[in-house]
Amino acid sequence: MVIAHSPDADDIFMYYAIKFGWVGKNNVQFENIALDIETLNVEALKGTYDISAISFGLYPHIRNDYALLRTAVSFGQGYGPKLIRKRDTLLKKRFTVALSGKFTTNALLFRVAYPDAKIVYMNFLEIEQAVLDGVVDAGVLIHESILGYDESLEVEREMWDIWCELSGGELPLPLGGMAIRRSLPITSAIEYENLLTKAVQIARDHKDRLSKMLMERSLVRIDAATLEKYLELYANDESISLNDTQYQAIEKLFSIGYEHGFFEQRIDPKDFMIPLEYTELRNS
Repeated sequence: MVIAHSPDADDIFMYYAIKFGWVGKNNVQFENIALDIETLNVEALKGTYDISAISFGLYPHIRNDYALLRTAVSFGQGYGPKLIRKRDTLLKKRFTVALSGKFTTNALLFRVAYPDAKIVYMNFLEIEQAVLDGVVDAGVLIHESILGYDESLEVEREMWDIWCELSGGELPLPLGGMAIRRSLPITSAIEYENLLTKAVQIARDHKDRLSKMLMERSLVRIDAATLEKYLELYANDESISLNDTQYQAIEKLFSIGYEHGFFEQRIDPKDFMIPLEYTELRNS
């Protein structure tokens, strides 16, 4: 069973309890594959992986083939992707901008806020340099890059501020989640969701030990202090299992996408989760 996720530190942290053998499933061998988030989004559209990390901004496009999982979620609360430009420059109405992918949540919010901008999609690791080199006028930084970038750059606008304006300002910003193929037997899907939830819980319970192991094996791109800060942003205790406020935030994101023509219908995320009560009802 392949678990596809991004190579950024929060995903590595949440899934390496499985990689290190701290949790598992009898007769199932798990393999982790790390790909940038937009590649994962595109592969999800193709139905490539049984279990995959995705942007919440993608999910309505794959709702018929994948169910949303309740675990390994990343939200912003007062923070998130950043629109950056060179210092002492002004962005024109039709400025060029580098985004990390068409189906990312930050792209959805950006396109709503800046409908006249000229978008260039590229790997998120290349965006900062593209702005520095003048290839684009601005770029949206994601993942660890929001914590440190060249001093010649500054923030034009926070995606968090755009989200607050669109959502009303009371909900966390839904960024990344997990999806599982609907064609899997429901009992197996429930087992996988429970196992993944346990993996994130164990990662949080043993954060210091796991973080040290990731650093020693050079599995993350950042230093120990930055990793500590980053995990508290995107792989925290709120990442273990969706709560009611997070459900509301995802539903609001889907509504915003529908209202601006990005999704063909408005959906409630709770209608697209695995029915965990199935096992109990089956055994009753």
